[in-house]
Amino acid sequence: MTSAMEHVDVLIVGAGLSGIGAAHHLQDAFPGRTYTILEARDAIGGTWDLFRYPGIRSDSDMFTLGYRFRPWLGEKAIADGASILDYVRRTAAEAGIDRHIRFGHRVERADWSSDDQHWTVTARRTDTGDTITLTAAFLFCCSGYYRYDQGYTPEFAGRDRFAGPIVHPQHWPEDLEVDGKRVVIIGSGATAVTLGPALTELGAHVTMVQRSPSYVLSVPTRDDFADRVRRMLPTRLAYTLARAKNIAVTTAIYQLSQRRPQRMRAWIRGLQERWLPEGYDIDTHFNPRYNPWDQRMCLVPGGDLFRAIRKGKLDMVTDEIETFTESGLTLASGAEVDAEIIVTATGLDLLIFGGIELSVDGAPVDVHAAMAYRAMMLSDVPNFAYIIGYTNASWTLKADLVCEYVVRLLRHMDAHGYGAVTPVRDESVGATPFLPNFSAGYVLRAADRFPIAGDRKPWQLHMNYLRDLPGFRYGRIADRALRFTPARARAAARTAS
Repeated sequence: MTSAMEHVDVLIVGAGLSGIGAAHHLQDAFPGRTYTILEARDAIGGTWDLFRYPGIRSDSDMFTLGYRFRPWLGEKAIADGASILDYVRRTAAEAGIDRHIRFGHRVERADWSSDDQHWTVTARRTDTGDTITLTAAFLFCCSGYYRYDQGYTPEFAGRDRFAGPIVHPQHWPEDLEVDGKRVVIIGSGATAVTLGPALTELGAHVTMVQRSPSYVLSVPTRDDFADRVRRMLPTRLAYTLARAKNIAVTTAIYQLSQRRPQRMRAWIRGLQERWLPEGYDIDTHFNPRYNPWDQRMCLVPGGDLFRAIRKGKLDMVTDEIETFTESGLTLASGAEVDAEIIVTATGLDLLIFGGIELSVDGAPVDVHAAMAYRAMMLSDVPNFAYIIGYTNASWTLKADLVCEYVVRLLRHMDAHGYGAVTPVRDESVGATPFLPNFSAGYVLRAADRFPIAGDRKPWQLHMNYLRDLPGFRYGRIADRALRFTPARARAAARTAS
């Protein structure tokens, strides 16, 4: 990519689960439209290529994490990272999407020109350091919302005193030997509960040290309903039914958690009592301070975390860390935890839009001051969309809906001769947090990096697929919040050529 004059109809940023899905939707709907995917890393897969720690797996069932247009054919309902990566790569290869990806291109700036009705996008090649530019009529950001180059690790007193390796799961060393070692995992989220039992299977004795517990729920490794309908029905129909069933179940669990939190607490505790040894201290280690689904729930297939506890291979410690020592940790209670390896499963560092600097007609876009339209576009930013998935359900459910909406939006613009579309905020719309009622630490730490949401439609954020579905898939495109601008002669001529 050497010419500054190169132009594409749609520029997609990111070749992960979202970016490959976006390309598939666009390619199916507009076979003649040009598009390019710029990917900062050297491989397809995003999260599923980056994370290499033992046991890496989905934290949603694969019938909803899989694309709507491509059935998941694997046996496991909660799949390992390698299988998910293969699924994404096969999707790209079979549709020819991989031929549109330019690897090692990190997008740094995107500048919208109202006169030209296009974006000028500046990217830096990670191999040579060269800066390249191209223009695009529509910019579609599918880069997720966290930093790929680093995870989040708090400042721990005495960290430099520890004699062994300290590892963040986002940067897992390929040659790390854990067999026969005492491994301490700091953290209580999905990564920690995945790593714990996986490391015990590799021969480690694991101690999980958590400041406060998370909700941990065992789920079957296979989906019996999906297995039954697969035997009886054509592949696509069986997948559709399994997907619908799982959407209904996860939505029901979330809604019950919001409306009847004490009942859900009791239900989850009852399930845990069946898995854990008699007399186990559930109140200390598995009874969170917050209500179910105020943070994301941790799923453990086949109860693997509970099995490891029951077999004596994994210990839970709920306490605060006072300091690292030469041989492990000293806790606030005064207890000592011995370790030869410490894993800091302490969360993600968020980065909205991959750190791209946006501007409109030379004026920088203050993302936090912008209001999110349908949680997929920004107020006063033309021809721009992004994907940020649900916090309480599969990421791909929201990604597919956003892609379907973008296709409908582009068709509407084609049919009416529009060259630009801009969400315009009504000043009477009140501001609310982008991710309300979600108290995960990684979200709270980065609240000032996200756009704001509104207190009414279409600015209001719903973490509910069934509520979003009618509007995204069938709702009216030309609502009051969108301002459409006729295509200018220069832009129309360029698109025609």
